[in-house]
Formats: sequence, structure tokens, C-alpha cells
Amino acid sequence: MTSGSADRASSHHLGIDLGATNLKWAVVERTGADWRTVDRGQVPTAAAEGPGAVIGRLTEIGRGRQRAWPGMGTVGIGVPGLYDPAAGTTRFLVNVPGAWADRPVAAPVAQALGLPCRLINDARAFGVAELRLGAGREASSMVGLTLGTGVGGVIAIDGRVLQGHDGTAGEIGHQTIDPDGPLCGCGNRGCLEAFTKADRIAAACGAATADEAVQAARRGDQRALDGLGQIGRYLGIGIANLITLISPDRVVIGGGIAAAGELLLGPIREELRSRVLTTSLDRVALVTAELGTWAGAIGAAVHGAEADAG
Repeated sequence: MTSGSADRASSHHLGIDLGATNLKWAVVERTGADWRTVDRGQVPTAAAEGPGAVIGRLTEIGRGRQRAWPGMGTVGIGVPGLYDPAAGTTRFLVNVPGAWADRPVAAPVAQALGLPCRLINDARAFGVAELRLGAGREASSMVGLTLGTGVGGVIAIDGRVLQGHDGTAGEIGHQTIDPDGPLCGCGNRGCLEAFTKADRIAAACGAATADEAVQAARRGDQRALDGLGQIGRYLGIGIANLITLISPDRVVIGGGIAAAGELLLGPIREELRSRVLTTSLDRVALVTAELGTWAGAIGAAVHGAEADAG
């Protein structure tokens, strides 16, 4: 949703990642086709106080950044769930309590700040950030996965992240890997997410958390190494499907599990070699994300700027 009276020539743009625990923000600067992050920070979401209070905090962040960076051009907000791109309303947010169904978010922020404001799914925001400033910045077409409590995804073709008519394009975690597999949170069985989300990673590795699983694997713990191998196999199946469909030149793996590096990428590559035509696979780079937990805010900022520019 676009509103306000922003100076379209502005080179600075604000992005906010609306998370269950924190609101992370980033200011990006655009010079021609180049982007860089010039400011960032975070405040508690305090979601228990309700959507109205959270939206108030979004506005407070915006006003603070406007004072620090006069002439701010646009605002983008990454949301962890479903939203209506045209209306700028949320439909359902994951792990954020409160009445978020049909909740206007873009309009009140835009009106308070006098700036155009756009929403984007947080996984797509991750993809925009990695495509423009991170591990995918030299790629024409890219597939990205971010692994955490769920499995988010992004598909970029010819330098543009696909959004779909309702912002849900790229839900890679909800492709079916095994129709008889475990029940997924979405209600279907055998989704990639059901095999590779954080608690499944921990269980496969005999660890309490996915982070502990990575640490154990780095220490050489055989159960953890075997568990990451199993997770890599499932990820390889899902990624092979995407390589076959869209032939990206880069696949980016993000989320905390990406810290495993080659301990995870190796099993993924092994699975890809058995499932993807060699002529296609030879041109695909499999890499880990570069921007860490700030990717959502950075990508939201870039999305707000690019969406406003058309």
C-alpha cells in the first residue's frame, strides 16, 4: 500500500522486520544499482500488548529514523505470515499473539510518517536482501531457503523476487516431499518443512535445539553428523525439484542451521547429484546466506523502495 508524500529521489529507505520477540530495523542507502546498510537496531516487540501497541512501535521506529535520516524515502515491513499486498493488511501472523486478521498495518504507518509503506513476507524479505546485498547479489536467478521454526522460501527470476498475486509465491517449505510423511503445521502431510524445521533437526541429531545440533556436529558427534546428513537429503530433494523447474544459478541457505556450512551443504550436494541433470547442476552454486538475522529488515527496506519505484 502506498501513501504519503515521500521524496522519490531519496536515497535512504527504512525496513522493519516484525518478529515475535523483536522489531529489527535497518536503513539502507541506494546509489544507482548499489545498496548498503547504513544504520540498524532493534527494540522489543512486546506483542502481548496487542496489535495496536505493536503498530505504534513501528511508527515510533519510523519517526526516530526520520529524525536521524531526514528525507527518508519509503518504509517496508516484513511480516511473519500471510498478508494482503493491495490492502496492506495482515491475515495471519506466526507466533505473534493478537487479533491480526484483516489488521491494517501499512496504512497507519504510512499516514503517521507521511511515507509510502509496503508489506512483504519475512522469508521473501530475506530473499530480497540476499539477492541485492548478500550471497545472491551476482545471481540472475536464485532460490533461497531460511530454516528455523518453519521453512521459508524465496524464488527470484531475472533479478526479481516472485511475490505472486497474494504475496505467497515461494512457499518452498510446503512442497510435498513424501505424501505419507509427517503432519505439517499447515495441515498437509509430508511437506519439506515437516522434515527440516528446527525441532526436527534437533531430534534427528539427538540435541535439544538446532543450534546445539550444529555445535555437536562440529565436534564430530556421529549422531549429529548423521542427523544433518538426513536433513540434507530432504533439503536436496526439495531443492532438486526447484532446480529442475527454474534452473537458478544460485541456491542460498539461511537460518541458524546455515552455520553448519559444509556439514549440511555436503549432503545436499550429494542428493542433488543423484536427482538433477548434470548439465543443469554444473551451473548452480550452493552457498550459505551472508546477512544473518538482519536480512529481514534489510530486505523489507529494499522491497519498499523498489515497490514504490515500480
